[in-house]
Order: sequence, then structure tokens, then C-alpha cells
Amino acid sequence: MTTVIDTRDAERFAAVFARSGGKPDAASLQRDYLNGAGRGVEVFMPGRIENAANLATAIAADRERYAYAIKTCLPLVASLDGELRATYLAYRGLLPDRQLPEVYVVFGAANSGGTAKPDAQVIGLESMCGPGTTPEQFRTGMRNIFAHEVAHTFQPDVLESATHDKLMFMALSEGTPDFLASLVTANPPSAVREEYGRANETKLWAQFQRDRSVLLGKSWAEIDTDPVLKAAMHRWFGNAGAAPEGVPSEMGYWVGMQIAAASFQAAPDKRAAINALLARTDPIALANASGYDGKVVVDPRQ
Repeated sequence: MTTVIDTRDAERFAAVFARSGGKPDAASLQRDYLNGAGRGVEVFMPGRIENAANLATAIAADRERYAYAIKTCLPLVASLDGELRATYLAYRGLLPDRQLPEVYVVFGAANSGGTAKPDAQVIGLESMCGPGTTPEQFRTGMRNIFAHEVAHTFQPDVLESATHDKLMFMALSEGTPDFLASLVTANPPSAVREEYGRANETKLWAQFQRDRSVLLGKSWAEIDTDPVLKAAMHRWFGNAGAAPEGVPSEMGYWVGMQIAAASFQAAPDKRAAINALLARTDPIALANASGYDGKVVVDPRQ
């Protein structure tokens, strides 16, 4: 593990973009970016970049986004090595036995800010640096995603039985990384979600419980195809840019963070509590043991 952010593939993409006048076609992207790319692009291919044609289509749909990220934020990435080092040192203290991943910045299809595998966290620069993003906003966003995605690298695959309660499983899967990020950065990962959640916690918890009951025991295939089930999940996850009116996106992260924080605070062995939250072998038992009831706002920094 190093605390240097690998931008080699991002720089290769920027060169392809420049040579084409901001209009790279699928053939040039395949030849000069995807072929011979490193681990970051490899991790970002499934479900994100997908293929050269999909990437070319995404670029054509929003060239300004890619141009802005290349000009404004790619040059700033090297200055974030210190932010990454501080985050990783905090994780070393929190979970000293865990292997910390390498960090890669790449360009994707404008559909993901980041993802992780056990050996790597990968950040999609165009998603983290849209037009108008200031250097300070970019720095804050990157600090948060460093801290969030590294926690995902610690989460093992789970048995299907652990996902019987799909909404709770998703809440802990995303809320635990947000909780750990709040511990190592001393700030909530999303100020917007934090403000809304604190003001609407009882209402959010009631709706979460209703949707949880609707989704209980359903398969992922059923959720993908049944409009009622899909709406129940979409209210909490996968709704960036399409959240319910007046509600911040991805509020399932916030609910999950409260449950994770309550579980951590209630546990006599804090390190064991974190490991159990990351393992997610029994989300229902974890949620019940946490004592979280949606009435008391939990501050994960306490």
C-alpha cells in the first residue's frame, strides 16, 4: 500500500481527449485508453465504463464535464496525497490489522463517483468534478470519498441469507462506510443529508420501516422488475439526480450511518463492533442490537 494517488490512466484519457479536440471516438478510446490500462480502469469497467462505445457516448453527451474535470481537477489530484495519507493513518489507528488499498483516479462514463475492490479504491474524476466545482469543494469531496471507499474494501462478500432484509442490508452496506468516514474525518460525509436527516429523523425512520417491510424477503430480480418494490428501494438508494421531491439523494446512507453509529456506541468492544458492521452477516441482528429507534439523532463523532 502507498499513499500516492495513481493518476496514470486519467492522464492517458486526458491525452486522448485533447488529441481528438474533445470528441474521442470508441476506436481511439479503446486503443489509447482502455487497452493497456491499469488496475483502476479494470475495476471500473463492469457496470461503469462497460466498453469503449458506452464511454464515447457518455463523453459526447457532456463534453463540458470531462473538459472541466481535466482542466480544473486533474492538476489538483497530486496535492491530495496529504489528505489520503491523513485518512489512511486514521484507519491504521482504527483498524490496524486491515490491509489498506491502492488508490486510482480514472475517467469513467459519468455514472459513478467511486467503487472498490479489496486491493483498490477507484474514483471517477468526471463524477467528482462537474462544471463549477471549486477546488475546495473538490478537496472536501475527495477526502470524503477516500474515507468512504476504503471501508468498502474491508467488506467481504456475504451469503444470500444475509440479504433477506434487503433495505437494511443496503443501509448497513453504505451507512457503515459513511460512519467510518465520519470517524476518520470528524465530519459528516454529506452536509446536505446530515441537515435533512436531523430535521426529519422520525419521519424518515417511519418510511424506512414501511419500505423495509415491503422489500423483506424479495429477490433482487423482483426488485428490479416490480414497480412497487423498485420504488421502495429507489426512495433510499440509486436515486442520485432523481430523489423524491424535497429530499436529498441517497438518504439510505444516512439512515444506515445512524444505525452503525448506535451499534458502535452501544458496544463495549469498539473494534469488534466495527468488524461486525463491516461483515454484515446478520443485518437484522445488528440493527436490533444497536437500539436505534429513529427518535434520537446519533452523532457519529461522539
